[in-house]
Amino acid sequence: MSKVEKDEISGTDTTGHEWDGIKELDTPMPRWWLWTFYATIVWAIGYWIVMPAWPLISDHTRGMLGYSSRANVEQELAAVEESRADVLKALRETELAEVKDNQELYQFALTGGRSHFAVNCSQCHGSGAQGGPGFPNLNDDDWLWGGSVDDIYQTIQYGIRSDHEDTRVGNMPAFLKDEILERDQVSDVTEYVLSLSQEGRDAEAVARGKEVFANECASCHGENAKGGRDFGAPNLADAIWFYGGDKETIYKTIANGRANVMPAWEQRLDDAVIRQISLYVHSLGGGE
Repeated sequence: MSKVEKDEISGTDTTGHEWDGIKELDTPMPRWWLWTFYATIVWAIGYWIVMPAWPLISDHTRGMLGYSSRANVEQELAAVEESRADVLKALRETELAEVKDNQELYQFALTGGRSHFAVNCSQCHGSGAQGGPGFPNLNDDDWLWGGSVDDIYQTIQYGIRSDHEDTRVGNMPAFLKDEILERDQVSDVTEYVLSLSQEGRDAEAVARGKEVFANECASCHGENAKGGRDFGAPNLADAIWFYGGDKETIYKTIANGRANVMPAWEQRLDDAVIRQISLYVHSLGGGE
């Protein structure tokens, strides 16, 4: 059992703990430290009373002051919106093609558009708007529905094959799946499409495919296969591919069709935000 003794030199009782001949003194805490400790207890009790502190089952104690960091953030955001009200009004009322004439308004739109694009569009089109299989690259000058700022605005506003009544619509039929073409015909059309941008294809298959293309595909893609914006039909004569330019991918596209959906952002975003994104996308380098 520990033995409490009085230290001969300091006159302080020991705790009874000893290690290697060294005895631990039971020195009282300094008075200032004790009063500080008591003050923190009083402060904590006061804080619980005046500030939100205790969690409840479905809520929390509000405190006498009713402080809320969420309310503070909402007030700050409201203040920011109020400070931007005039420029947003100007953006809504200015023709998109004329925004560039006002450098201050244009820079505001580009800055905001870049931020809104990162939040709402980058998940599909990529952080650099480079796109991916099934998601257009917005940096090049190959546009399915038109690359003017007004065309881009309409696409974002109403979407592609979305549930909006004014959405852009253009469906790629499933020529093999829906029994419009035979398997050999699909293979021949694939060879013809590849021959438009690649050399050394099967000449006989290309000739047969060209005839099938003229009968089944030219109404959307054009006789020269350079696409048609009325239906969002891509240009098949360049080296830019929406889903991939290898033979297998092109065959699957013709055989099974494609019908990707772009949402109608009019139902989700304020018009000023859609305008900012439209101007930003148009500024990336491929806008017409």
